[in-house]
Amino acid sequence: MVRWRRFRVWFSLFLLAVGLSALTAACQFQATLPDGRPAQVNLTLSSFAVTKKAHEAIMPLFAAQWEREHRQKVRFRTTYGPSGSQSRAVIDGLEADIVHLSLGLDVDRIVKAGLISPDWASQAPHNSIVTTSVCALITREGNPKNLQTWQDLTREGVTFVTADPKTSGAARWNFLALWGSITQTGGTPAQARQFVTEAFRHVAALPRDGREATDAFLKQGQGDALINYENEVLLARKKGQTLSYSIPPVNILIENPIAVVDRYVDKHGTREVAQAYVEFLYTPQAQEIFAQYGFRPVDAAVLAAHRQEFPPVPTLFTVADLGGWEKVQAQFFADGALFDQIQQENQAA
Repeated sequence: MVRWRRFRVWFSLFLLAVGLSALTAACQFQATLPDGRPAQVNLTLSSFAVTKKAHEAIMPLFAAQWEREHRQKVRFRTTYGPSGSQSRAVIDGLEADIVHLSLGLDVDRIVKAGLISPDWASQAPHNSIVTTSVCALITREGNPKNLQTWQDLTREGVTFVTADPKTSGAARWNFLALWGSITQTGGTPAQARQFVTEAFRHVAALPRDGREATDAFLKQGQGDALINYENEVLLARKKGQTLSYSIPPVNILIENPIAVVDRYVDKHGTREVAQAYVEFLYTPQAQEIFAQYGFRPVDAAVLAAHRQEFPPVPTLFTVADLGGWEKVQAQFFADGALFDQIQQENQAA
């Protein structure tokens, strides 16, 4: 079943790549403006799944503004899915002009493939972080076991669900939230390792990705709690689904980067409009839409206006506080690194 699902994701992305190639060829014959510019610019965005509704609301606003100012229409082509899958698809030939991914590590993979400039983080405000979130602790209705902190997950009789950090970008944020809850409050790495090892003894299910983890908790009834993005919870509420949750007071700021794919915008001649769309995402208008769909805005004024939905976190750290993604990947998630060691220890216990 998992192989079939992965094949469907790959095949869908393959078909999109084929369609984009055909579109690129067709554009060679499109109408031009009196000054010789094409009458329509085609822009492709590759993004992680939960941004879909927000981008669908933002794109028409940008297109209208661009047409007013430049007399050109903008047509968007989009692909959404797990961040790692989107990153791999771009590396494998999906000619996206822009990527909006769930973690910087996925952008760095595209950099290593030679498609994005190494200085991508300096090309947009806030180090090219355009949306943020935090880790939420989703519980059974009414929170019968009164789970409020990460330490509560290690109480006797408590189990929880998280996706597998080896296969899920979202789960890496979850792992780092647990680790940092010790190291960012005065604990030592040895104490953090002891705590995370104990926490993973309480895992009821370790699915491949965040969507499967949510299904395991909500549909299959596994675990007393689920670790997931705050924006996922707020999006579920927007859809009418009520979830019981809390935001642990020691938390990691989940930073979602945006980047122009240099190789492809230069090939397509779309750099100007791609960069303009990235810049538009930082406007109060676009940041307000991201907030409406559950993301913590990077615009301070918009975030302040949504203080009730996004309460301040007393101790909020970032992946930079843990050494950055390159160090974190090598230390925790590479083959044979800390997470593998913890799993082996728990299986042997």
